[in-house]
Amino acid sequence: MMTRPLLQTLAAAAVLSAAAAPSGVSAQTLSYLGQQIVPSGTSYAGTTVGGLSGIDRVASSGRYIAIADDRSALQPARFYELTLDLSKFQRSATPGFDGVAFTAVTTILRPDGSTFPLNTVDPESIRVNPATGTLFWSNEGQRAAAGLQDPTVREMSAGGSAVREFAVPGFFKPSGSVAGTTPGDLGVRNNLAFESLTVSTDGATLYTATENALVQDGPASGTGTGSPSRILSFDIATGAAGAQWVYEVAPVVLPPVPAGGFATNGLVELLAIGDREFIAVERSFAAGAATPGVGPSGLPTGNTIRLFHVDARGATDVSGLNSLAGASYTPVAKTLLADLSDFRNDDGSPLALDNIEGITLGPVVGGKQTLILVSDNNFGATQFTQFVALEVTPVPEPATWALWLGGLAALPVLRRCR
Repeated sequence: MMTRPLLQTLAAAAVLSAAAAPSGVSAQTLSYLGQQIVPSGTSYAGTTVGGLSGIDRVASSGRYIAIADDRSALQPARFYELTLDLSKFQRSATPGFDGVAFTAVTTILRPDGSTFPLNTVDPESIRVNPATGTLFWSNEGQRAAAGLQDPTVREMSAGGSAVREFAVPGFFKPSGSVAGTTPGDLGVRNNLAFESLTVSTDGATLYTATENALVQDGPASGTGTGSPSRILSFDIATGAAGAQWVYEVAPVVLPPVPAGGFATNGLVELLAIGDREFIAVERSFAAGAATPGVGPSGLPTGNTIRLFHVDARGATDVSGLNSLAGASYTPVAKTLLADLSDFRNDDGSPLALDNIEGITLGPVVGGKQTLILVSDNNFGATQFTQFVALEVTPVPEPATWALWLGGLAALPVLRRCR
């Protein structure tokens, strides 16, 4: 559970970032501890390690679980158990992976006990049910020529057996044309659906979100175009869907090179840190974009990863709106916490970022809370499975913020007097 001091620290980071504006503020409140990189093609227990789209820490053991988004193409849909030794994480472009150890792999099963056949599931996020030790997981669904598949949120045992499925509202389910451009089309866009999952700090509510807008709600993100995604809540006790809020996904951060190439930005993960407050992960990708970091291929990765503080307490509940088009509503408030492109390795080189899609609370190290992020390498030879550790640096208490900011404002006056 998120401690109150940590929530205050992150809230303060958001306030300072909004008030002071320079990118250095976010880098000072969320500090880069180091990374570890697992090469693509690594095997464990007869499976291909990769596609790690979601991660969660098991408080009772200190170990982690990470779900692979293999659509049962390489091996049956599955999740891994692993350990992370943060003392071995390095601020280096070539850190190795001695601090990462996979300890178990579990196959995800259908209600009848069988494995998921090829292209019938797309696992994206995973969280521990703190009350029972069971696992929640999201399946993105599909809107493609191969068929329409509903996005789902499910619960399974620690051994992978199906427990139940949550009641996703009908207008999230794809219907109509494959392209989603015909009047009357409804539901998720292909590969832009339930990427995220998180449990409320009181353990009563489960949240997921669409990566981009439903086809009836607005456009997908692009260069110069944002997208209204939806955060969706479920009552864990009953499985019923509850309130929904609009999260405005920003436009693509950097343009593709050459112009017109593939580019997207999306809400790929949420981490609950308070009452309807979250850390959101936005992943922007543009083919050929000149991102600061260089991947194993020697080329920029094209990824820009940003963390936002999200507050839904003042947002409009839009669960009664089948479509957002033309509707009046207040979206969630979001404030930048950190742009991971600002982080540097010890030699001054930029942190190269792969396709980060998972975030969880890590252990407390030296009295400070850590955050752990993981990338989905898409099982690609030029990508990499990346674990990044961040440290939440204490910031002034609320009563001190105004004095601190006031002191910054007074500095130019003092300099002129001198």
